[in-house]
Amino acid sequence: GEPKPGGALADPLQQEHLVSLGDYGHAMSGPLSYLDKNGESIPGFDESWRERPQAREAIPPGMINTSAHPNIFPNLWVSQSSGQLSLRLPKGPGTTEIWWFTYVDKTDPAETFHMKRGAANHVFGPAGLLEMDDGENWGESTKGAKGVISSRAPLNYSMNRNHGEVIDDESGPLRIETNVSEHAQLWTYRAWSEWMAAESWDELKANHTRSPEGRV
Repeated sequence: GEPKPGGALADPLQQEHLVSLGDYGHAMSGPLSYLDKNGESIPGFDESWRERPQAREAIPPGMINTSAHPNIFPNLWVSQSSGQLSLRLPKGPGTTEIWWFTYVDKTDPAETFHMKRGAANHVFGPAGLLEMDDGENWGESTKGAKGVISSRAPLNYSMNRNHGEVIDDESGPLRIETNVSEHAQLWTYRAWSEWMAAESWDELKANHTRSPEGRV
């Protein structure tokens, strides 16, 4: 269908999000549309791939216009807006190493290639503005969780719970269209606990939680 305005430049509190939860912990989460609040493409990002026949054939109509980011369980994040893969590697309690991979279309003109390379370096690259900001946020959050007072209370993961409905139709996989939520995070944690508890592949296949239905 037609993309709905509400991409990365929209009001985050009013922004429509899409979450798709797959078996075994795979998930997608992010803005429902790649367009900003005025219905325009975000400057600096090439979204023309969405109109290619190959993309239209491979991606269901209910998913072709989303800007949600896929996460391949347990630790591979796909940033479709920047054309990058982020592999998060635990290095012990409180420490994570992140590997970034940037991919480009070899048929891109030189101008597009240089634009993508610049975005990779200056946004989510090791010295990029967003990566440095995110790194500080995660680091300080980890330290804060070890505080005397904060360690006495459980963390709250209930954002937008019971306000979404799982959509099951022919336009795409099971998905939830709501505002910003923590459905994908909860799904990842649930899957992780089931993987850790299983003694074998057969046990995991028999006992893992299936994708949800109805109101979530």
